[in-house]
Amino acid sequence: MESKYEETWNTPKSPIPTFKVDPIVVLILSIITCGLYLIYWNLKASEVLNAVAEREIISSPIAIFAGCCYPINGYFFYLAGKEGLPAIQKRLGWTVKDDSLLYLILGLFFPMVAAMILQNEINKLY
Repeated sequence: MESKYEETWNTPKSPIPTFKVDPIVVLILSIITCGLYLIYWNLKASEVLNAVAEREIISSPIAIFAGCCYPINGYFFYLAGKEGLPAIQKRLGWTVKDDSLLYLILGLFFPMVAAMILQNEINKLY
């Protein structure tokens, strides 16, 4: 009976799409475009979060509709705080913390601020 041991230390992690934007630019573009930039931003942020977690956390339709409908926007940021950010923190080797309630409240009432904070966390990957 042979036991097979597979080494994973030299296996490259899945590539992360590059999406590094200054958080203040997210705020300015969101205000200038009356929130339309947030639809694009939601799509790109969901691609990064899905790649970091190596599974689909936020689907593209949810990311698109989150920019159009505020209750779904709250759900988008809740998922980002509940499953996306812990994946980023784990990848960086930091202590994992759950900020889902903060992101839910900010996503419902101040989505541009939630996007700025989430973009700042995404930028730490690069």
